Amino acid sequence: MEKRYPLPPFTQETAKEKVQLAEDAWNSQDPERVSLAYTVDTEWRNRSTFLNGRAEAKKFLEEKWKKELEYKLKKELWAFTDNRIAVRFEYEYHDKDGQWFRAYGNENWEFDENGLMQRRFASINDLPIQESERRL
Repeated sequence: MEKRYPLPPFTQETAKEKVQLAEDAWNSQDPERVSLAYTVDTEWRNRSTFLNGRAEAKKFLEEKWKKELEYKLKKELWAFTDNRIAVRFEYEYHDKDGQWFRAYGNENWEFDENGLMQRRFASINDLPIQESERRL
């Protein structure tokens, strides 16, 4: 059985490590790398999109990074218990027309005993910004 360390139950230190690993993976913009952190039957809500399974998540990410160009993400641990972590995040990107955006949101994560994320629920809002307003 594949494992993704650190494993639950989480401590402050291991929860922060899990968040940093997720940030690093998402910033790679590598759908394969990111998808391997999730269970094969993972359940996602991303804005108003509902996904089931690692394969759907990978396809979603492939499409996401075709549209969200020069993507840069920052995550912050918000809270944790046992096998759950809550994060706040922001990321910036531009579309094919050059319009920049900053996206703000919160995610709730639930992990299985092997440290794979089995549930990811994300609430996200986008704000158009000028390139000069970028922070990331």
